[in-house]
Amino acid sequence: MWRVGVDLGGTKIEALALSPDGEERARLRMATPRGDYEGTLDAIAALVARCVDGLPPPDIAGVGVGIPGSLSPATGLVRNANSTWLNGKPLHRDLQARLPWPCVIENDANCFALSEAADGAGAGCRTVFGVIIGTGVGGGIVIEGRSHLGANALGGEWGHNALPWPDADEWPGEPCYCGKRGCIETFLSGPALQRQYAALSGETVEAKTISERAKAGEAAAIAVLETYSRRLAKALASVVNILDPDVVVCGGGVSNIDSVITGAAHLLPDWAFSDSFATPLLKNRWGDSSGVRGAARLIILG
Repeated sequence: MWRVGVDLGGTKIEALALSPDGEERARLRMATPRGDYEGTLDAIAALVARCVDGLPPPDIAGVGVGIPGSLSPATGLVRNANSTWLNGKPLHRDLQARLPWPCVIENDANCFALSEAADGAGAGCRTVFGVIIGTGVGGGIVIEGRSHLGANALGGEWGHNALPWPDADEWPGEPCYCGKRGCIETFLSGPALQRQYAALSGETVEAKTISERAKAGEAAAIAVLETYSRRLAKALASVVNILDPDVVVCGGGVSNIDSVITGAAHLLPDWAFSDSFATPLLKNRWGDSSGVRGAARLIILG
């Protein structure tokens, strides 16, 4: 049976239908109606309908949706979403009312991790930690092919812990939208990288441009990316010290900067509590479509 996946992002919504053997059908995208909750619901329903057009309804197992937040186990409402117009809303109830198939909702980083564990960079590994470093910073844990959510549905939420082993100029850190200060997200998100570069260079540019300037030898770009890699290594070491995954797979826009991943991989063993280090830090296989593929895999077949 076909499974439908939806990746609800802050700037785009993507949907596809995925066959049992991983074949994609009708992958579609549209801009997210930012700030418009009802418009977001309508957009998701419309994309799903287009994805399954021509498929007999009995051939569709369900719809999985990845969101930039999570559902509260206590209330069922969306919480902790950096797409703030979703917070406090009964997204699952309202989506299910618009869809004729079962609907499952999970954090988008969990979906990313699930995709990469199934047939991506983490395929064949028992424990996979998936990292999102983009507009926000998130993570997901997959153990033996299943997402690990935890008692509070917080599994993998490393981005809202404090940056470990902070240097003097990193304490107490900037305010975070979650209400605390010094969260990993305030140091490692894409916007944070842009702010850090602007503070040195006086220019606000995209992460891709910072990478290009570093390759060209610009001192400010090199310095910012080196600092970023060190912070990423420290932040991931705290995860490794607790979870000790078989692999860490990175996604999100900042993960496309090769020097960030190689730099953090080189420094990570310095912060891990071990005399040896065997956990690879890898780029993802499926790019920015990994989340939507993982969302489809939220629907369990059989």
